[in-house]
Amino acid sequence: MEVDLVYLWVDGSDPKWMAKKKACTGEFTDTEENCEGRYADHDELKYSLRSVEKYAPWIRRIFIVTDNQTPQWLDLSNPKIRIVDHSEILPEICRPCFNSSVIEHFIYRIPDLSEYFLYGNDDMLLNQKVTPEMFFDKDSLPVVRLNRKYFRRLYFFLKGRVLHPLKNHNKTVLTAARLVKRRYGVFYTGKIHHNIDAYRRSFLKETREMFDREISVTLTNHMRADSDIERCLYSYAFLAQKRARLQYVTQRTSFKFNIHDRKNYAKFERYNPVFFCMNDSQYATNEDRERTIEYLSRLFPDKSQFEK
Repeated sequence: MEVDLVYLWVDGSDPKWMAKKKACTGEFTDTEENCEGRYADHDELKYSLRSVEKYAPWIRRIFIVTDNQTPQWLDLSNPKIRIVDHSEILPEICRPCFNSSVIEHFIYRIPDLSEYFLYGNDDMLLNQKVTPEMFFDKDSLPVVRLNRKYFRRLYFFLKGRVLHPLKNHNKTVLTAARLVKRRYGVFYTGKIHHNIDAYRRSFLKETREMFDREISVTLTNHMRADSDIERCLYSYAFLAQKRARLQYVTQRTSFKFNIHDRKNYAKFERYNPVFFCMNDSQYATNEDRERTIEYLSRLFPDKSQFEK
């Protein structure tokens, strides 16, 4: 089985990129949808690639999806690496795009992408050795990892009625879950783990086409919007189609490391998870980001083959 890995990456400090974004969506704000943390780059990708080389050397090729950008430290002469520009996969109506929820609907279009592939953001890393069998079962079906949430439907119901309204991300997840419920009669309450996921390219393409009408109305959302459809649509649909295997995770398996919360460092050491994500947000400061990179440099001190 040949397995590829796809990343989304952006350098939010690049002057050309910043000018393009400002003209399209305005300045950064302190909101979930448009904060600096959504686009900040502190070389997290470098350390993610170091973790992949250390713990998943069997990956065939690595595709990095960007908007006319390339990490300065990346060795493009390495045959395992390929930069994929937005213009190669996104329709013109979507561009310029500063919305990962839109980009993710088109990653199946990446030229030469293998049937079996993993997808992650540049802040998602491995902490232990993994094998292809951890992502694809004996029948070659992708493993869908969920956080168990028993009362999630009630939570969604109460939000906006008793509790504070849903934030952007949860709204897009709820939309995806409802679309799957409408088509397949199953509402999935589990929350997709915020880490590297497995996909079959053909399954992704077929399911994307099934929901083309619903997705098409979101394609001009150049920045995150409440009407977006989260990529959990595909994982929920695969489960409903009996074309995926469900696996529930704990913090010992998959850890979301909110970098603004210093207590997460001790928790990470205690849980020693397989997967982890150094999650930036509107709550993080540059000091938090610098602390994150210092920590990652201690975890992964050795240069990978992907660096100059």
